[in-house]
Amino acid sequence: MAEKKSPASGWPVVQGDFHTGDPQSCVAVVTMGSHLDEQAICNAGAAIAGSCKTENLGLEKIIANIISNPNIRFVLNCGTEVKGHLSGQSFMALHKDGVSGGKIVGAQGAIPFIENLDDAAIKRLQEQVEMVDIMESEDMGAISAKIKELTARDPGAFGAEPMIIEVKEAGGAEMGGAVAGANPQYLEIESRLDAIEEQIEFVDAEIAQRVGRKVGRDIGILYGLVAGLIVFMMLLVLLPKLGGLV
Repeated sequence: MAEKKSPASGWPVVQGDFHTGDPQSCVAVVTMGSHLDEQAICNAGAAIAGSCKTENLGLEKIIANIISNPNIRFVLNCGTEVKGHLSGQSFMALHKDGVSGGKIVGAQGAIPFIENLDDAAIKRLQEQVEMVDIMESEDMGAISAKIKELTARDPGAFGAEPMIIEVKEAGGAEMGGAVAGANPQYLEIESRLDAIEEQIEFVDAEIAQRVGRKVGRDIGILYGLVAGLIVFMMLLVLLPKLGGLV
């Protein structure tokens, strides 16, 4: 049986929009921009499951909860990518190439700036977990199957004690402590990006409605044409017979 360790006291050390399962599980699941049945994901065997909407503070919270639990050895990334922020791509870039000058190397998101993680925390993440990518999948069956596959490969707890980092929210509100405040410039950019994302979602919904209405009209016209054609063909068949009876 794989060797296990106790996670940090009070784990998860950072609170957020997620559900928790067995803290001795080797799998953490990040659903990125999707809101899936996270409790069902935990019931399938995950230690923790939740979304991640931003490529800065959102990733920092996730990483804080991962490295404070040595039993987590896999991070399963699934769900839809977050427009603009690209938190999934940014997370995998951080794990692969780390951070340089406070920015995630190779990240394509709008504000991939890390303020609450030092080099030791990032190195710990890279050494402790393997990233598993099934991004864009929202299929619960596929996610559950991958969790079972990973738990079968459980290598046991990471060979170091839990690492605790402190993550500070914007405006000074703490999530498990404090290290550094968010840069106001980044916060302004993020606020504008969120507003743009809402507008994009509104436009997408409006386009979908218009397309739906057009498709509905086209189907109605098609049904009318088909019905007219059937009546015409029936008349062609019946008229000669009616003529013979007169």
